[in-house]
This record gives sequence, structure tokens and C-alpha cells, in this order.
Amino acid sequence: MTLDIRHIPIRRARKPDRAGAPIHCAAQRTDAMDTSRMTRRSLIGLGSSAIALAAMPGLTHAAPPSAIALFATEAGRGRNVMLLHGWTADSHDWSWQLPMLESRYRTIAVDLRGHGRSEVAGPGCYQPADYVADIETLITRRFGGERFVLIGHSMGGQIAARLAARRPDLVDGVISVDGSLGFSAELTPLFEKVVLDLRSGDPATVASRLFTAFYDPATPPALQRWHARRAQGMPVHVVRDSFGPLFLGADQVGLGPRSERFIETIDVPVYHLCRDPAQAERMRPHLSHPKSRVEEWRNAGHWIMQDRPDAVNGAMVAWIDRL
Repeated sequence: MTLDIRHIPIRRARKPDRAGAPIHCAAQRTDAMDTSRMTRRSLIGLGSSAIALAAMPGLTHAAPPSAIALFATEAGRGRNVMLLHGWTADSHDWSWQLPMLESRYRTIAVDLRGHGRSEVAGPGCYQPADYVADIETLITRRFGGERFVLIGHSMGGQIAARLAARRPDLVDGVISVDGSLGFSAELTPLFEKVVLDLRSGDPATVASRLFTAFYDPATPPALQRWHARRAQGMPVHVVRDSFGPLFLGADQVGLGPRSERFIETIDVPVYHLCRDPAQAERMRPHLSHPKSRVEEWRNAGHWIMQDRPDAVNGAMVAWIDRL
């Protein structure tokens, strides 16, 4: 299998805000972009290049107010699959899955805004709605509104679920790998403390300390060190701004009854893999689609797909092929 790599330049007209910074938030207006065509198996955005998002006719929804340059890879043929990583991570997290997925499906692996090789927006532009708008834009403009199976880990799982609830016409199903959904409200004080520590301390140190609470004894030390070093290389404001809104505030859907009510709004099939048996029990009653399922996975840390790659790969393929 070969993966063609191209630089895809586009000319983007940016309207600065009052401080002179480009506008890249879902709640703010972005100007129109000129686009260039891309072939399949291409690289979507690289360095200073941006994603080629061709406006497609006949869309039933207004284009989301987001225009950020995302990095992504595309390879394979068949059913559309898109991979969304978690907080402080990047699409390399799926290295254990890509060979298998690309051999069976048309697979898009995305770096979210501010992460990996994607464009970094300014502070205040990392609400869940901003991330969701980026992926909605990618699908509607670059892929002409085709339908995807979204596979998300951690924060990426919540983004995938939010897009499925907002745009079920774009989503065939969601695989949530220990996604940020269905957590007990009892964890609210913990997440509040994490947010305070992120504001007052070194975000990379806070993130890596949080990760240690979610590893399994079987998680290799090399993976743990990789996760910590990757957080050290991220822009400070991205780490600080992205975490809290997943679990705190009026728009959060990660904790307690608000999360349960949100899960009930998802009409597409959801396959949720998680480490916490109590979380699994909380989520099961709220997923109504007959093809949805929730499974508890043991002997794995938060990065289940890295600790148990062969088992996760087999489970994902089996579920996707039954859709």
C-alpha cells in the first residue's frame, strides 16, 4: 500500500479580531476560502499548507463557522473511517490501528486543531464546538458530505459523539475508545482541581500526572513516557483550554446526568469501549440504537488501543462490518 503525500496550498482571507489575531473559533465568523482539488490517498494539510475544503452543492445544513488548517492522512479504499485522537495527543496514537484499517477501509487520520501538525489557533478557541466544527467542515467540504464511521479516543470520542448528535446525516456510527462520556458526577471535584492546576502550574506536568491515574500496570513505561513528552511539546494554551469544557460548564456532556441526557440524543450506533465497569453500566441504558453496545475492557490503561491493539482491532472491524 502506498500513501501519496502532497502540499495542498489554499489562499485564505482572514479577518483579524480586535487584537489582530486570526478568527478560528466556532462562535466567530470566518471568511470564505479558495480551495484546490485533492486526489484520494493524499495528505490533507501540511505545515503552512491548509486543508483543501471544496464547498459542495446541495448541503442541507449551513457550513459550520470554522476554517482551521488541519493535518490528516488518507489511505485505503472502502467504507469511510475517520480517526480522532484525544487531549494532548495526535494521530500517531492510531499507529497500531492504521495498517489494519487502511487495508480494509478508506481511512482518514486527523490531527485536531492545536495538536500535532495542525494549525494552532489562539487562546479561547478550544471549546468542544470548535473541534466539532472543524470535523464537520472537513466532511462537508472536503468529502462532499459523505458518511463516516468516526473512531475517537478520549476527547476524540466525545467530539465524535457530539458530531453524531448534531449531524447524524454525516455519521454511520461512532466507536468511542474510553471516550470522555458517561463519567460519574462524583468526579467533578477531581476535574475542577485539574482545571485549577492547569491554570496555575505547568500544563504538561499536570497532564502527565493525570495520565498516571489512568494507566494499567500492564501499560509499557515507554508509552507512558511518550505521552508525557508529547504533552511537553504542545502549546500551553491548547492544553489549558481544551480539558475543562469537556467536563465542566453549561455545555459539558462528559459527567453525570447531563452526559446521560446527551447520550440519549445520539441516534446512530455507538460502540463504547471503557475501563470502568460502573461507567459501562451508566451508559448502557441510554444508548437506544439496536446496534449500539458498551463493553468493559480489562488489563488496559486509558489508551486501550495501544495496550491491547490486536484485540481492539479485531473488535472494531467486527463491529464496523456489522453496520
